[in-house]
Amino acid sequence: MDVAKLTLALIVIAAGVVAYYWFNDLATWQRLFILLGGLLVGGAIGFFTRAGQSLRNFLAESQFELRKVVWPTRQETMQTTLVIIVVVIILSLLLGLIDLFLKWAILDHLLKLGR
Repeated sequence: MDVAKLTLALIVIAAGVVAYYWFNDLATWQRLFILLGGLLVGGAIGFFTRAGQSLRNFLAESQFELRKVVWPTRQETMQTTLVIIVVVIILSLLLGLIDLFLKWAILDHLLKLGR
């Protein structure tokens, strides 16, 4: 029965998408209403399947876990961002110097020795 419900849900969603493009002479808000209606009805049908129940349980558990997260303060975020910016600048300068050294060593000296 779940396969039939999921198939019906996909058909309803596809019908909403097709109707959105098929009725291009309607106003945009009407076409969006048709599209959202198809998505909502298809989602509601799919919601009552085992997969829908699994999704509902997953979302409830995810929300429960998000309550446990300790978010950084504004000051911690600013300090971390500043450290990352400084590290990126230092590494880019270091890589630039390595590139210049390799260019100098290979192009200016090694390749001129073969002439």
